[in-house]
Amino acid sequence: MHDFPLTGAQRTKLRGIGQTLEPALKLGKAGLTREFFLELQRALDEHELVKVRLLEKDRDARAGLRVRIAGEGRCVCVGAVGGTALFFRRQEDPARQRVVI
Repeated sequence: MHDFPLTGAQRTKLRGIGQTLEPALKLGKAGLTREFFLELQRALDEHELVKVRLLEKDRDARAGLRVRIAGEGRCVCVGAVGGTALFFRRQEDPARQRVVI
């Protein structure tokens, strides 16, 4: 479900919602560990839209991390500003969908 097609308007709306969120996860020195991905899955299952703080200083390295998180995390990166990235995965069960786009 991570390749859920989003329109530009939907991405814009998700980024607007994401501005009010606090980072649910921080990615630090340990990197992309199994525990990080388990926590990401839990957060996506519960909230659908998750803000992640990337403590990596290098811009290109952060871009690579976002791609890996989206791929391995089975979600879509809908936006990033500096060291903060926003990931989305739609709940398959309509009764559990929390984000209206």
